[in-house]
Amino acid sequence: MSVTSERRAAASAWQRVASLAKRALLVELRIYANIVRFVARRPAVAPGAVGFGYHQPVMTVLVVFIVLSAVEIPVIDLIVHRWPAVRIAMLVLGIWGVTWMFGLLCGYLMRPMTVGPAGIRVRQGLELDVALAWDDIASVARVKVVDEPKSPRIETTDAARTLVLRMQDETNLRIELERPTVVRLPGHAPKGGDQEITALRLWVDDPKGFLDEVRRHL
Repeated sequence: MSVTSERRAAASAWQRVASLAKRALLVELRIYANIVRFVARRPAVAPGAVGFGYHQPVMTVLVVFIVLSAVEIPVIDLIVHRWPAVRIAMLVLGIWGVTWMFGLLCGYLMRPMTVGPAGIRVRQGLELDVALAWDDIASVARVKVVDEPKSPRIETTDAARTLVLRMQDETNLRIELERPTVVRLPGHAPKGGDQEITALRLWVDDPKGFLDEVRRHL
């Protein structure tokens, strides 16, 4: 490998590290922003739009993790209380972990899917946020699909390229687009970054209500 190639490889590696650090920082900030939204009871729903949750399949798991993480704090503190430095470090780590998990739960609650005058906003977790205008959408239908575990997020066939946003390996709505549309996904290519899609499959807790609201606009 030439010196120039080595420098390019090193620069590319540093760019990736910087990108990952920036992404981690943004996720951390969103954790606290979602907690503030939860306390203020201000979900991220545009004026005139209606929000639809998608958290029911994972709600129990998240609550159990939060409770177990909270219970671990006094237990670990009791074990390491003889070592002040370790005790402080474990307390900070434990409190941060509970806060992070609670912020993640708030992210599901405060960042719902939305249907409104501007179109459909597809969200998932802390990062994914895809805005689709009504001019981009050909149809929305209720179609329940159960996929194999660890199936790819982008499904590619001869006829379509579909973004799949599963909850517990399931989706219950399909959105067909009028034309190939570029959306930005968290992370880097080939799984993230700018991706051209022709359809989406997703899960909402109330698919009937979602479709009723779509019919008001589409």
